Amino acid sequence: MNKPLLDVLDHERRTPPPVWLMRQAGRYLPEYRAVREKAGDFLKLCFTPEFATEVTLQPVRRFGFDAAILFSDILVVPYALGQPVWYSVGEGPRLEPIADRQGLQRLKGEIDQGVLAPVYETIRQVKSNLPPQVALLGFCGAPWTVASYMVAGRGTPDQEPARMLAYGDPAGFAALIDRLVDASASYLIEQLRAGVDAVQIFDTWAGVLPAEEFRRWCMEPTQRIIAKVRVRVPGAKVIGFPRGVGAALVRYVEEVPIDAVSLDWTTDLGFARDQIQWRMPVQGNLDPLALVAGGAALDRAIDEILDTLADGPFVFNLGHGILPQTPIAHVEQMLARVRG
Repeated sequence: MNKPLLDVLDHERRTPPPVWLMRQAGRYLPEYRAVREKAGDFLKLCFTPEFATEVTLQPVRRFGFDAAILFSDILVVPYALGQPVWYSVGEGPRLEPIADRQGLQRLKGEIDQGVLAPVYETIRQVKSNLPPQVALLGFCGAPWTVASYMVAGRGTPDQEPARMLAYGDPAGFAALIDRLVDASASYLIEQLRAGVDAVQIFDTWAGVLPAEEFRRWCMEPTQRIIAKVRVRVPGAKVIGFPRGVGAALVRYVEEVPIDAVSLDWTTDLGFARDQIQWRMPVQGNLDPLALVAGGAALDRAIDEILDTLADGPFVFNLGHGILPQTPIAHVEQMLARVRG
């Protein structure tokens, strides 16, 4: 049976377009919260196949999305490289900061696949339980975005610690990026071998960098990851998501060998249609707050996206992750509108 999302990645137009949401498994679902409470620790939730499989499947069961995305976190890569990672309730992720080359030396030389083995088992279990028309997506964080957390030890508004390290010691920062390129490629290769149909590379903080740094720290590392993956998994399907880069998105899609690009909610729809979509399929880009708002505002936002992008190869999604306060009824409203 054809999978609509994979058809779109092959540059086909589907009517209605396939739909999935970034962070579609999460706190807005009561069934997720029940499993999260049972798991206790967030990393335990990620690394226990029984729990991770269940929460990956929950939104597909409830809403009939056209894709499931592996439930995990971008910070499992530094964790598998030996960097201490923990999650504080109400405060998000915490890491032992890597402030200099000495901190880099504390990392393992290569990713520990034994640490990640439960993730691959989750993929196998999810794959065996998905309807045949539903695609399974894997993912990783892009090296720049992951490095920004590794250096600061937490999320920061403008990624100042990583940017300052990159300016002050570019060779040392490049060594960290190189480590992440190798680790991320290995991680994605094993996800694909375990059964995911495609992978997405999330560069959430790409938009904070000037043009030359964007090329050096975002585009080039992603190019290298994809090249390494396709040596081992020829034809691997990859979706890129360089959030917040504006007009530099044209440069990204011209030079990074992705199969589709995900648009954040600030991307102008006419620009996406005229400058991006003729080059490759696009995915996005509903404002997550419009989904929270619901009502006529949500309908208008959905209609504008469909009117502009649905005549080409297109996957309907959010412009970033679904917010925890999103009413389930608004997700249902969105799906009814998209699917007519």
